[in-house]
Amino acid sequence: MSTTIDIPESSKVVVAAPLRPGGWKKGLAIMDFILRLGAIAAALGAAATMGTSDQTLPFFTQFFQFEASYDSFTTFQFFVITMALVGGYLVLSLPFSVVAIIRPHAVGPRLFLIILDTVFLTLATAGAASAAAVVYLAHNGDQDTNWLAICNQFGDFCAQTSAAVVSSFVAVVVLVLVIVMSALAIGKP
Repeated sequence: MSTTIDIPESSKVVVAAPLRPGGWKKGLAIMDFILRLGAIAAALGAAATMGTSDQTLPFFTQFFQFEASYDSFTTFQFFVITMALVGGYLVLSLPFSVVAIIRPHAVGPRLFLIILDTVFLTLATAGAASAAAVVYLAHNGDQDTNWLAICNQFGDFCAQTSAAVVSSFVAVVVLVLVIVMSALAIGKP
């Protein structure tokens, strides 16, 4: 004996599609990978721009010249080293980011990346902030310490160092975003 149920045509039955494994965590992992690529470009671009900053001004003769170069300032040397280290770390972190894409619910790789990202964020911030202080002094000078503004004479040098500092802060902001996204992915089931 069979029974039939009459369903009016106006009512629709909605069948839920099965959830894809990973879901929004996989999306965060893909965004993490893309942001890491951007941070690599920003950090290595900052290091390369600062490392190639150089300008020479002749004074009366070509035997006596004024030169401004990144290696004249220990702060800029520190900046180049830190940005190169941050860029190198970010390149080495890409395989772990790929693991997070393949296994979006794995906590181990994300936790490892959060810890190292925080360490290298601190290093990048220290390098960027110290270079920003020197670039500020190069642009404005300081009357109390008799530091003259050199950007009036060394315009190209100052433009390159300023661009490197801006690029380094882009890398810092991207690293902050990466850390926050990884923390969100770990925190919610």
